[in-house]
Amino acid sequence: MTSFVKIKYINLKTTGEIIREKREEKGLLLRELAASLKIDSAILSKLERGERKPAKEQLIKIAKLLGMNKKELVLSWLSDKIVFDIADEEYGVEALKIAEKKIEYLKKKKS
Repeated sequence: MTSFVKIKYINLKTTGEIIREKREEKGLLLRELAASLKIDSAILSKLERGERKPAKEQLIKIAKLLGMNKKELVLSWLSDKIVFDIADEEYGVEALKIAEKKIEYLKKKKS
């Protein structure tokens, strides 16, 4: 069974969309969350719109501040990185399947 099958719930929204929804659900203004993150509101706005990608450390801090599941947010962030790199590639989906097998191979090799 591949890891794709093991995931029960997949949120297809971008990481930025997920962050914005959670921020709004918590009743926080953009500037309030930005201040807590010690970043400019314009930067946070770009993160939420997907025009800029957060660093993993920022993402973990956002998850904590918004009371989000860190693993789910990191999975979304990682999947965004992959999608944006291969979405327009003719063989992107095939390459993704091969990459999964390579990851499994490398993990076994390290053991």
